[in-house]
Amino acid sequence: MSKEHSAGRLHAETVCVSAGRTEKRPGEPLNVPLVMASNFRAGHKGEYARDDGTATWTALEAAVGALEGGSALAFASGMGATAAIADLWPAGGRVVVPTDSYIAMRALFEEAGRWEIRTVDITNTEATLAAAEGADLLWLESPTNPLLDVADLPALCKGARAAGVRVAVDNTFATPLLQRPLEMGADVVLHSATKFMGGHSDLLLGLTVTADPDLYKRLRRRRELTGATPGGLEVYLALRGLRTMPVRLRQGESNAAVLAQRLHEHAEVSRVRYPGLSTDPGHRRAAAQMDGFGAVLSFEVRGGGQRADAICEAVRVITSATSLGGVESTIERRAKLPRQEHVPDSLLRFSVGCEHLEDLWADLASALAATA
Repeated sequence: MSKEHSAGRLHAETVCVSAGRTEKRPGEPLNVPLVMASNFRAGHKGEYARDDGTATWTALEAAVGALEGGSALAFASGMGATAAIADLWPAGGRVVVPTDSYIAMRALFEEAGRWEIRTVDITNTEATLAAAEGADLLWLESPTNPLLDVADLPALCKGARAAGVRVAVDNTFATPLLQRPLEMGADVVLHSATKFMGGHSDLLLGLTVTADPDLYKRLRRRRELTGATPGGLEVYLALRGLRTMPVRLRQGESNAAVLAQRLHEHAEVSRVRYPGLSTDPGHRRAAAQMDGFGAVLSFEVRGGGQRADAICEAVRVITSATSLGGVESTIERRAKLPRQEHVPDSLLRFSVGCEHLEDLWADLASALAATA
């Protein structure tokens, strides 16, 4: 997590705190103010927020762009950003998506009926590249949601680029603190800033980042025409959350590493999925391309879906809720949702927050014992 940032040689933690600040002039506010305006007086380069944004948008985009090594654009939600990327390809295009991936993204591609969709196990690099032959877009997640599969991002980006296939990577789980797909050859990166960047479960926001000027212009045009623009307060909160993301992610990741090992050793848990475990199939690959293993894990309990649901009801410190990446730990049985037929029935996705490690473990152990 302390890796030096390629631009400016600042570490990522410093970039999170310092990027996107106001000009260093006496009397200037330390933080970029919350700008609540839809239009501005004529005579300036930015006159209408939908087209030109605000100073608050610009600050967040500058900070995230600096972290990822590209130019960022803020959208109303992660799905707004996803839709903007999808809209770059015309009807009839071919898109390859992971079998295990965010369900709303898959719903967008499948229900729109505009594209030919191929699903693939992205842990199999050769099969993924074979499926991508002749495709327009290869969509990747790594680690995936919710099985925590790890893709060989450098190999897939290199192979896709050689075949003339564009690559988009959802980097929400890893964040740019742990993984920077543009450096590996991806064309565009997606973030649901609702998750770790915002970090407090109080906003909806999405971001795209690309180092390709043409892709940037096209994505910005999609935002303008579809009106998928972020709210002023949401952008302000996301930027404030970004400032503390390194501290929050480090705490969550530290907790997750210990909890994953303890769950792995628990008699009532049949499997733990977390790349930080040396026994995990994705461990070696994640160690090679990531600067850490993240704060999300999944585990399967003995007793099936009914037992898993009972555990969600039994926890007290951990919150039974959807989404992830907040300061609070959340747990959810993912197989109850549509498009999760590939997910084991008893699998629980666990987003590990910033609570004390022993309180989290006592809560989990108590819920496992109470439902045995």
